[in-house]
Amino acid sequence: MNMLEVFVSSLEEFQPDLVVLSGLHMMEGQSKELQRKRLLEVVTSISDIPTGIPVHLELASMTNRELMSSIVHQQVFPAVTSLGLNEQELLFLTQSASGPHSSLSSWNGVPDVGIVSDILFWILKEHGKSKSRASDLTRIHFHTLVYHILATVDGHWANQLAAVAAGARVAGTQACATETIDTSRVSLRAPREFMTSHSEAGSRIVLNPNKPVVEWYREGISFYFTPVLVCKDPIRTVGLGDAISAEGLFYSEVHSHY
Repeated sequence: MNMLEVFVSSLEEFQPDLVVLSGLHMMEGQSKELQRKRLLEVVTSISDIPTGIPVHLELASMTNRELMSSIVHQQVFPAVTSLGLNEQELLFLTQSASGPHSSLSSWNGVPDVGIVSDILFWILKEHGKSKSRASDLTRIHFHTLVYHILATVDGHWANQLAAVAAGARVAGTQACATETIDTSRVSLRAPREFMTSHSEAGSRIVLNPNKPVVEWYREGISFYFTPVLVCKDPIRTVGLGDAISAEGLFYSEVHSHY
């Protein structure tokens, strides 16, 4: 936080293609007053980032519902372009902000694809960019151990299929510490069939091994699902979510009207 202002002021000269922020979870130990003040500073700093540079926010595990609710509602979500999160953060987010399936206390094994999809849809519908809302949020990259979903508001991103596949590939190689996927060291544990939604009439999808990335659409939002080849005996797990989000961003194409 102390460096954020200096960082933002250097961007004019540096001219990056993308800014990635993380660490909001580290405010948990602060008082409510300080949290509120800091979040306002974050939003101010993000708004000072030169127009046209997308901003990705990587969430991390939190236990303070009020702080998570403030991040959602206090203009942080509308100020960023893209979000990265896992199943713990997604469930905690919907519980904190009274979103869909918020009565679910925890995931039972593999997170249900239809439930995850409903929550992602709600975030982008309620807090994302639309004709009636001044928000920049148009992209969410969700990752859990056995599958990933990339959800985007139509008209702002391209190459999502490659991006979500690249994120899944790096999950397998980084965890196993190999250059490429070693098929003897990974397993496919993703659901072979699933519903795309539980809050409306979703469609039933059956995975096709020859075309593993599945797409579906809902009211101007596109979803891209990929199974992950999970490393059986992981060697490196620290920073795996960051690697997945970074790889997904690297392959993503943002439309220049940002």
